[in-house]
Order: sequence, then structure tokens, then C-alpha cells
Amino acid sequence: MLYPSNFCKYALATLFLAGVSAPAFSQQKEVNIQTPVALRDDITIEEYMKVEPEAVRIIRHPVTGEIYYTTFFGDVIKIVEVDGKPQSKKVFSVEDHGIPRLQGAAFNGNTLFLAGNVSVNNNKGNKGRMVRYEMKNGVEKQGGAPPEMTVVFNTVEYGANKTTFDHGWNALEISPDKKYVFVNTGARTDHGEVQDNGGEYPNARDNALTANIFRIPIDAKDLTLTTDAAEMKAKGYLFAEGIRNAYDMAFDGKGNLFAVSNSGDYDHPEDMFWVRQGHHYGFPWIMGGIENPQQYPDYQPDPEKDPFLSKFAFAWLMKYFHNDPEFPKRPAGITFTPSVQNMGPDANEYRDRTTGLVMDGDTTGVTVGTFNAHSSPLGLFFDNEKALGKDLAGDGFVIRYTGGPRNGIANPSPLRRQGKDLLHLEMSYDKASDNYKVKTTRIVDNFTSPTDALLVGNTLYVIEYGGKQGGNKAGGSIWKITMPGTDKISKKTRKKKA
Repeated sequence: MLYPSNFCKYALATLFLAGVSAPAFSQQKEVNIQTPVALRDDITIEEYMKVEPEAVRIIRHPVTGEIYYTTFFGDVIKIVEVDGKPQSKKVFSVEDHGIPRLQGAAFNGNTLFLAGNVSVNNNKGNKGRMVRYEMKNGVEKQGGAPPEMTVVFNTVEYGANKTTFDHGWNALEISPDKKYVFVNTGARTDHGEVQDNGGEYPNARDNALTANIFRIPIDAKDLTLTTDAAEMKAKGYLFAEGIRNAYDMAFDGKGNLFAVSNSGDYDHPEDMFWVRQGHHYGFPWIMGGIENPQQYPDYQPDPEKDPFLSKFAFAWLMKYFHNDPEFPKRPAGITFTPSVQNMGPDANEYRDRTTGLVMDGDTTGVTVGTFNAHSSPLGLFFDNEKALGKDLAGDGFVIRYTGGPRNGIANPSPLRRQGKDLLHLEMSYDKASDNYKVKTTRIVDNFTSPTDALLVGNTLYVIEYGGKQGGNKAGGSIWKITMPGTDKISKKTRKKKA
């Protein structure tokens, strides 16, 4: 089926499901609310509150301690106490900030940054947009007037398309020195194919404003970002290239920036990258350490012969996999930086390149770059305050949006048997490869469409996107997860984590 050019109606797909086939997306629309289950006896879980539909981000005001969340359709909502219970209070809407598809939010002190996408050219084109609000110690309105808003940047127009693979501008992250705001812009394609939106943008593939991470000075205003990559690099804005869709980013306690990205409809693993300035991470030529076959002039896709290509994949059904002799050549003189290698024991299933069979890295000893295909990693964060105890102190965590049982039925795909969970990430630097490795362990299971996570002390808040139940829109939940605290850390563990 074709998606209409007004792809705002298909918010969930444009968020992070590119890489999940259309049938899988349609099954996600009707959801059964599930209760998360702790996989460790030192973790407790309770439902904190219900949220509005299409919730995307959950963030905390660092000055006041208040928690906010945002929705895809543009609402910024503060959580307030009413009769001792948390409730949603709308603070801003699309009419205030002018971002109809709001996907990124972050605080820097009293300043709130918002980023997302604006449809142009009768919904056939797109512009990225970022604004900031000076919140004045958490006060959203003074005397009935909204706080001061500044436009950080708008991009020039470039082609949107009719597919689920148009990711747009999304994740935001503030640098540890508070000098920059990092923003991700996802690919507008599944794997680098032409997406011309009915011929409106002839021969359009990806460009400098897609599949890259930008770094913007924290006090910038009224910038115009263009598709001229050389110009964007010269001005210091274009930070890293070739990442399909880093829907979440986070700094670790040492100041390293990491990003998690989802791959396309081919059975590429989902990447986690150590993001460094000037590095190129391979998209659209490589995803998850696996070559994109469409780059080769003699490529003739056939799901009957290629186990990496499902005959049910949306990109295959829509003929986005095809012989493509005009596919762009790899950039000369560039060495692609590989993804973080996953050593297991979880999320390290992969399809073997020789046999086509799905294997488990625990059995074969093979590392995976980084997570199993089609798992859509989101909600990346690190315990930078070392507020967690036991073996969790100072480590990283990520949630998986997809995979696992659907509506109580076991997922038949061996690449998706587990998912919708919280993973513990034990990162270690490997000098030989000048990159990181990760030990990945599941610690919470059974979320319903989780999109983001916020760690406050040893309390973790996980927010769910929500869906449709009985044909009506309904929001998801915020789950309050209590993790072991620092009072339980042994001296040996403290020394190890220091």
C-alpha cells in the first residue's frame, strides 16, 4: 500500500519504525496494554501515570526538577501533582512553536530546546526546525504571556516522500560543557534508493540534511541549514555523517557521545555508534556491519534467493529494492567507522552471511554490530551520576521498541523473539580497534511501545507511545522503575566503576 504525502498521519512509522515492515506496523496500531516485568529481583516496577497519545520524549528540568514529556503532534506537557497524583498539564502546542511533527526535546538549565519537522510544498517537501524557550525557573507563562521563544534554525526545503522511511529531525542532546546542542536528522530513504515523491523532487536520495548528526552552538539563532555539505562542515555544523537514524543519543560519564540507530528492511543489525567529529559511519553503503547490496550495479533482488530480504518487507513490496546502477559511489578516501560490537548475552542474534540462518552470538562467538535486526533501539542513557548500585553503577542502558510477543502470540521471527525491553549495557574500550564493545543484558521485559527513558537518581521513568484500543486513540503509560541504589554498592564495585 502507498502512504499519502501527508505522512504526518503516520507519525509512528516516521518516528522509528522504518526498518519494520508495513505489516508489522499495522499490527502495532492495535495494542494490548501490558505490565512490564522485572528480570532481576532487585528491580521493582509500578505504573506512574497515563499519558497523552503519541508520546515521544520524557525530559527533566534540571533547575526545578520537574518532569515534562512531548507528543509527536506538538504538545509539550508538564507533569504536575493534583490531589497527590501526577497529572498532565499542557504547556506548549504546535501553535506556539511552529513544529507540527515534534520529535526532539532537551533542557539546558532553564532553556528548553525543541526540534522537528515542518511540511511545505503542499506536504510534498520538508524543513527541519529548532527553537528554544527561556523558561525562567520553570515558569512557562508570565502574566498570561508565553516565555521568550528564539528560532535556532530552519533548514532549506528538501523532498519529503510517501513512505514510512522519512525519518526527519529528531533526537537532541546537550554537550557536557553546555556549549552545543546536538541534533540528529534521519534518512529519507530505507537504504539510499531514489524517493522522488511522485517526481516532485527528481532523483532525490539522501542529502546533507539527512542521515547525519549536526552540532549547533547553544546560543545560535536564526540559522539556515543547507544541503551544501562542504558549507555545513566549514561552519562547524555538520558533525558526523552516514548514520541512518540516530533516534537517541547520550553522553557517557567520560564525555563520549553515543547514538543508537535503526537499520532498514534488509536484515541488517541495528547500530550503536561512538560518535566522533568528522567520522563517517557508512550509510547507505553499510548498516550493522553488513553491505547494502543495492550499491552493486549487477544487484537483482530476490527474497527466494536472499534470506536477508523478506518477501513481506515493505521496501520489497514497494520495489524499493531493485537493480540500481546509478546508486552513488562510496566517498573516496573515507574509511567508515564501524558500530560498537555486542558480545551478548542478549540482543546478539544475527543472520549468518554464508548460510542465511539466524544464529546466536553466544553460541558462535561472533560479535554483532550492534543489536539484532528490526529491534529499534531507543531511550539511550547512562548513569553518569553513579546513582545506581551493584553491577549497574555508571553503566549504559537502552530500550527496544519492537520485537517480542505480539498480543500474547510468540513472534515467529527468530530475530525478533525478544524485545520491548530494557537492556543493561556494560561498555568497554578496545584499544586495538579504537572503538567500544558492549555486554548486553535484558533487565526488564514486556513494555508496550516504549519510546524514551529518564533516569533520576536510581528511579527510571519509561514512557510509552500509546496506540489505538477499540478504534479510539489512547495514550500509553509512564512506568516508574526503581533500580538498586548506591547504598548497596560494595567497596570492590565502587573501585571497579571509578
